[in-house]
Amino acid sequence: MLALTGAVIIVSALLSGLVQRTGFPQVAIFLTLGLLVGPHGLNLLSAWLDSPILRVVATLSLVLVLFTDAVSLDIGDVRRHRFLSFLILVPGTLASALLIALAAWWLLDLPFVMAIVLGAALASTDPVLLRDLLRRPALGPTVRQALKIEGGMNDAVLLPVVLGGTELLTGTVGGGDWALLAGRVLILSPIAGILVALAAVKTLAAMRSRVGVRRDYESLYSLGIAFAAFAAAEAMHGSGYLAAFAAGLTVSAIDVELCDCFLEYGETTAEMALLFTFVLFGASLIWSGLTILSMSSALFVIAVLLARPASFLPALFPARLKARERALIAWFGPRGLSSLLLILLPIFAGVPNSTILLTICCLVVLVSVVLHGLSSMILVPPEAGAVPTTVAQPESAAASPAADPIAQLEDPEYISIDQVTAAMKSGTPVVVLDARSERSYEDSGETVTGSIRISPDSPVADTRRHSVARDAMLAVFCA
Repeated sequence: MLALTGAVIIVSALLSGLVQRTGFPQVAIFLTLGLLVGPHGLNLLSAWLDSPILRVVATLSLVLVLFTDAVSLDIGDVRRHRFLSFLILVPGTLASALLIALAAWWLLDLPFVMAIVLGAALASTDPVLLRDLLRRPALGPTVRQALKIEGGMNDAVLLPVVLGGTELLTGTVGGGDWALLAGRVLILSPIAGILVALAAVKTLAAMRSRVGVRRDYESLYSLGIAFAAFAAAEAMHGSGYLAAFAAGLTVSAIDVELCDCFLEYGETTAEMALLFTFVLFGASLIWSGLTILSMSSALFVIAVLLARPASFLPALFPARLKARERALIAWFGPRGLSSLLLILLPIFAGVPNSTILLTICCLVVLVSVVLHGLSSMILVPPEAGAVPTTVAQPESAAASPAADPIAQLEDPEYISIDQVTAAMKSGTPVVVLDARSERSYEDSGETVTGSIRISPDSPVADTRRHSVARDAMLAVFCA
């Protein structure tokens, strides 16, 4: 397991640039890695439903998916685009889940409640595939904003459907118990997450002001909030998953500094956990979907792929988006790890005959990874949408530059605004790069005059795209 963990980290790091440049689905690489080390390959690893490691990793991954989705949300953006958010989450996501459920009930002859659970799981979008897509400049700000809102909130809408259906299928809830169950899941669980997050952030603020807290440890602190919220809700017989989402949403709303810190390091840790889970599924379980290939299962996969456009295209019409924007939002709903993790909940709860749900879900995920992954390379090319520009220099830049302006700095790693101004006046070619995080950039609403906006995820590619002179002094603004 340690070797496999190391392999996931090494492979993801080495291929990160290639994945970003080509747009090749990262998930496909790790499913292939799982196939290589699994029973169908070198037989070094197997992870079946009765494997304790699968249960532990799946639980941790779903907690991290929900928490990172919530903590990545910009509450201000959600408020500003509340009508678009409503269209995406209610008539869009829920209608898509209902259409998939009807297709499962009709084509696969599943019991209706079981079909509802499957529909809710398959209406969830994959955060890893979506994250790579959202980083591409060609996507456009409106589509990016819509998909970010959906990726951050749709699991919270679908999870209660899966949990309620699971309770109904297990037969543990009677008529009068539904109000108690709804109270525990929909009220007690979010409250537990909110209280844990408030206490944690208050404690962190107190420690910051008195003794200070190292920034790298704040990332780990965020992970601790997620797991503590999960444990608190589970201890009260609520849903730890909804508590983790509520905790992330609370952190996002009240402590931006902690959110940025988490997004810089903690989100990478969460992504490693998700990719590790993909390897586990790729070793054994995911390929079980190929064993049920038939006319009815093929028709169901087609119905799943068409259910999202059929729901989202009319749902988004009142938003008055451009036709291309509406089409991209309606198409890019890749199914992946979040669907697999949601469908594991009724299996772990002991729902009879629920393993068929996972097999069906695996088939849909395999098709979605290939189809959505390849179509994203064509419809939204990774390097498209960038217009090369040249950087205008002050008139004094034509003069002879100083012999070595960087050597004149007291600390070559840091430069003040006065030193930037002095360098420009002396004739040194200076380029100011705005490399703030996406969240800080969008929240501030302020820009540096004459600066070039580059992404902290791809600084080299962005500077090349803007034709920045190689001999220029780069003053990077990242506060």
